[in-house]
Amino acid sequence: MSSYARPVTLTEALRLLAEGNWRVLAGGTDLYPGTGRALPGSVLDVTEISGFRGITTNNGLRIGAATPWAEIAGAAGLPPALRALQQASSLVGGRQIQVAGTIGGNLCNASPAADGVPPLLALGAEVELASAEGIRRLALTDFLLGPRKTALRAGEVMVAVVIPEAGLSGRSAFVKLGARTHLVISIAMVAARVVVEAGRVTEAAVAVGSCSAVATRLPAVEAALRGAVAGEATGRIAAGDVMAALSPIDDVRATPAYRGAAAVELVRRAVTEALS
Repeated sequence: MSSYARPVTLTEALRLLAEGNWRVLAGGTDLYPGTGRALPGSVLDVTEISGFRGITTNNGLRIGAATPWAEIAGAAGLPPALRALQQASSLVGGRQIQVAGTIGGNLCNASPAADGVPPLLALGAEVELASAEGIRRLALTDFLLGPRKTALRAGEVMVAVVIPEAGLSGRSAFVKLGARTHLVISIAMVAARVVVEAGRVTEAAVAVGSCSAVATRLPAVEAALRGAVAGEATGRIAAGDVMAALSPIDDVRATPAYRGAAAVELVRRAVTEALS
C-alpha cells in the first residue's frame, strides 16, 4: 500500500524513514522523469521541513537541501567564490526546472552531468546527512560514488550542503558546453575558483563534470596554477594535466576525444574568467 507524507520537522521525517521504505521527494524534477507519471511506493515530501530551505552564513555557508536552484541563482550578497554555483544554478534546465528542482535532489540523483557538482567541488563542499542515529557530514567527493550511486544510507536524508569558511575565499566561474544553452545535458562543464594575493595565485580549485563517472577535481592543474602570476596563470594549464584526471565516455552527445579537447578549453576559459 502506498502513502504520501509531508512532515514539517526533521524529527517527524526521520521517524517515518526509520519505520518504513519511503521514497524521498524534493522538487521531483529528476525523480518523476526516472519513474514515469506516478511514483511507486510511499513518498516522503521534504520540502516543508523547517531548515531544509534557504541560505545562511555562520562559520561558512549552509544551503538547505530543499533550496531550489532559482533561489540560489538569485541570492544577493553571496561572496564571489559562489559565482560559479550561481552561474550553474541559472543553467540547470529551464526556468520551470530551476524553480522546482533542488540542490539536494540534484546531488542525491548523482548524475555525472549534474551541473551543480563541479562548482560545489571547487568550494570544498560537504553534505550533512541525518538519520535516527544522528547527524554526519561527508565531503561531497566521498558522497558521490558513481553514476546514480551515493553514500546515503537506509533511513537517511540529506539535510544541507555546507561550504566551509576556507571555500568562500577567492573568485569563481562556471562554463559548460552543450548542444544549446538550456534544457540540455552537458557535454563537458568546468568550475574554477582561484585566490589571488599580491598578483599571484595562492590557491586554485578546478573541477570538471560530464567527463568521468563522477565530476572530479584536477590536482595537477591546481598545482600548476599555484604560485603563478595572475596574468600568466592560464598558460600553465597543460592538456595532459587535464586529461590525466578524466575518463570521458562515448555517447550520442560526444566522443571521448571531443569531450577531452572540450574539457581542456573549458578549463582555460573558466580559470581566465575567475581571474578576471
